[in-house]
Amino acid sequence: MKFNKKIVPYIITLGVMLRLDSIQAQTPAFELVNFKEMADPTSDTLADWSPVKKGLHSSFVTIDKRYAKSLVPDIAIQKQHSVTGWRGERVSAQILLWTTEDRPDVTVQVSDFKNSNGSALPHEVATARFVRYVMTDEFGPGCGHRKPEDFASSLSPDMLDNLQSFDLEAKKVRPVWVTVNIPANADAGDYLAKIRIESGGVKSDELDLRLTVINTVLPRSKEWTYHLDQWQHPSAVARVHGLEMWSDAHFEAMKPVMQMLVDAGQKVITATLNKDPWNVQTYDPYADMIKWSKGSDGTWKYDYSVFDKWVQFMMDLGVTKMINCYSIIPWNNEIHYLDVDKNEVVNVVAKPGTPEFEKHWTPFLEDFVLHLKSKGWLDITNIAIDERTKEEVDGALQLLQKVSPELGVSYADNQNTYQRYPNSDDISIAVSHRFSADDLRDRQARGLTTSFYICCSDSFPNQFTFSDPAESTYLAWYAEAANFDGMLRWAFNSWVENPLLDSRFRTWPAGDTYIVYPNARSSIRYERMLEGLQDYAKIQVVKKVLKDKGDKTNLNRLEEAIQKLKIVERTSTWNQYLNEAKALLNELSLKIGN
Repeated sequence: MKFNKKIVPYIITLGVMLRLDSIQAQTPAFELVNFKEMADPTSDTLADWSPVKKGLHSSFVTIDKRYAKSLVPDIAIQKQHSVTGWRGERVSAQILLWTTEDRPDVTVQVSDFKNSNGSALPHEVATARFVRYVMTDEFGPGCGHRKPEDFASSLSPDMLDNLQSFDLEAKKVRPVWVTVNIPANADAGDYLAKIRIESGGVKSDELDLRLTVINTVLPRSKEWTYHLDQWQHPSAVARVHGLEMWSDAHFEAMKPVMQMLVDAGQKVITATLNKDPWNVQTYDPYADMIKWSKGSDGTWKYDYSVFDKWVQFMMDLGVTKMINCYSIIPWNNEIHYLDVDKNEVVNVVAKPGTPEFEKHWTPFLEDFVLHLKSKGWLDITNIAIDERTKEEVDGALQLLQKVSPELGVSYADNQNTYQRYPNSDDISIAVSHRFSADDLRDRQARGLTTSFYICCSDSFPNQFTFSDPAESTYLAWYAEAANFDGMLRWAFNSWVENPLLDSRFRTWPAGDTYIVYPNARSSIRYERMLEGLQDYAKIQVVKKVLKDKGDKTNLNRLEEAIQKLKIVERTSTWNQYLNEAKALLNELSLKIGN
């Protein structure tokens, strides 16, 4: 989701036609396992470690903060920590490790969780993952072309690596992210687990993690009502793993990545209609899902085989609410097709409202409707538009209404377009733009979906690799406070050249294009986003129980706490208000669970 300010197209040698559906990679784009983090570019590398005693040190720390790699931790040592969650919920804790000398083969192991009643949760419910540092930058002007040397860079802890052990560097910090997946059938109560830290097989420290399980079951992610729309990018997976586009191996490599999205309650399949809708503003071009071809007699043919395979793949994983197809208005207004007689790809500029636009899109839309009917997908398919001008949207929607009124419409709106087309099935409003609360209520009453979106122009709240971790949680609470149905975000996995090392990109603040990493590695941003999505689901359950009980006092308490989070500007109290609201939600959860 970008403002089209400075497009940086790929340079293609004159006379060479790039056929996006035939993109292939012969070898992995970079080392996926045995890689070394980039050097710390900040003045923190000069930090004075002389006061730190020899040995491997450890402590629990807040999950709301990122800790610099080369700076001596300024924290109060905590050997005990408590987390609280519903049955079926995933909760997180963070441990910090630091040492004055190299420490090879460090492991962090979590024991079984035991309570005083004799109940136990196996150690497999918990995972301790070493957090890797990636290069990041700063918000600066937000959108627009950027050179790395023009922005302050630093290392940010974000990626959660799937390593059994880690070699710690001298005079460096290493966070460890602990997640606990509370079984849906767990007994309610208080549990205690030991976290054992070893170096070279020798015990270094032991920490206590206390877990309180609330006697209420969190609905499964597929049952969550939050409308999560994170755009998928299949081409990035093919390039990173060195796989032929749309091959069986490519789909197999995508499965664990997209499963993470499904686990977060994703509702929308991102599909493409023709040429890369965003004019190659991503590192990897979006490969064709539908091949257009035209014969000498003027007959059009459309090959939907990849489109069908991709949609069915995502539906089999569990994404079944919407198929959003980009775009009838590509960012450069270009479409391409194969001239069968000449056996060459033809590029055509077709601007909305022109005869060229109608000539090329009319036969496709008519055929597309028939194909969707044959697949049983017509009712859930939208023609999607991303941040286009009033004139372009008007021209496109007029043709859609004329030729294929059966198709739904979805668009990301930064120009109050939704007020001119109030019947659009799925709209997303830029988070920093004004909106009408009455319009949102009206759309909800008519069963239409309204979300907000964040992008490179929004400094807060956002999910850049330098953003405060709690911002990812805040997003769902903001949706609840402002009465949005959910959130759209570009993008889930549009990876930069080497995301394992460097999250910076040529046009937007670092981390804007992805929140998970290759090999289905999680991140602090993903885990905290999932936390917020769980909170949203919990809020709906708690509100219903309180309403059914007629408990207006606690219902008002909860609503007052939520409304404090109806802001999209950074304040000195936003994180405090978020944590207070979360504490109240757990307090009320305990009451309704008893």
